[in-house]
Amino acid sequence: MPHLVAPLDQDQQRRHNLRNTLHTWLLIFGAGILMAVIAWTVYGLGGIIWAAIFGAVGLWSASKASPRLVLRLYKARPLVAGELPELQSIMRQLTARADLPAIPTLHYVPSQMMNAFAVGRPQDSAIAVTDGLLRGLTLRQLAGVLAHEISHIRNGDLKVMALGDILNRITSFMATFGLFGLIFSIPAMLAAGIKVPWLGLIFLLLAPTIGGLLQLALSRAREYDADLDAAGLTGDPVGLATALLTLERKQGRLWEGLVLPGGRTPEPSLLRSHPKTADRVERLMSLRKDAAPQITALDIHHQPGRSIIPVVRPPRIHWHRMGMWY
Repeated sequence: MPHLVAPLDQDQQRRHNLRNTLHTWLLIFGAGILMAVIAWTVYGLGGIIWAAIFGAVGLWSASKASPRLVLRLYKARPLVAGELPELQSIMRQLTARADLPAIPTLHYVPSQMMNAFAVGRPQDSAIAVTDGLLRGLTLRQLAGVLAHEISHIRNGDLKVMALGDILNRITSFMATFGLFGLIFSIPAMLAAGIKVPWLGLIFLLLAPTIGGLLQLALSRAREYDADLDAAGLTGDPVGLATALLTLERKQGRLWEGLVLPGGRTPEPSLLRSHPKTADRVERLMSLRKDAAPQITALDIHHQPGRSIIPVVRPPRIHWHRMGMWY
């Protein structure tokens, strides 16, 4: 794992990184074992072989997919040279400190939701920021958010999360087919006096849920790690901590869904795609000892001009068009 490059509290840093790395490997291992057990239970040795093949192909396809496909889904457009120069400067500084081979392309998403997400590989990546985020955070806070997304790119989190998603999908697919096959076989088993494997039936029923919980836990572990690396890149854990608190205050947990759609259930914590904001802030603030900001970013609100980024307005009712229109 890349080391943090800012002079933060090294002891806290090592403990947090070790914990997050251990959690990540355990969760990936657990998801892989679950998939293998389901494949063996339903299809035998052939099932394990086919699961491994599908997993390898899926991971290869995910790594080769162009980030532009995802960006188009959110109607994101690239920010050209001259647009938001302060943010472009921060991006260049963060990229240099993270030692990425290429500067991620900044994209603008026309949404009032306050959010940001990263796509692609270190050699070809992009970071998208929403209109709401640009208008709702200070430059200092935006620097922390951008550092968080760059950390995801540098640490290969996008590939790790893709692997977790692929393992969960394969597990769910095989468990579903095995479950239906077993259910339809129950009448024949009862007629022939064969004992129904009720434990196996319950296991197949619960397997997709267990896989989903492991995927959510993996997401939380990678978010913790990206927070810590972001604090190292900026040398300013307070900037990211206040950004998280602002996001929580202004729109609750809705912003989590852009990274992992459908993962926005607030409680219990097992059903969250992101750690609790209070826990993330506590970890970040524990790194304040000897922190020295490395990125020049003012703690002021930057308002993008109308000629650069248009204001996103809520829909209005137009009776003559018989509906709501932007």
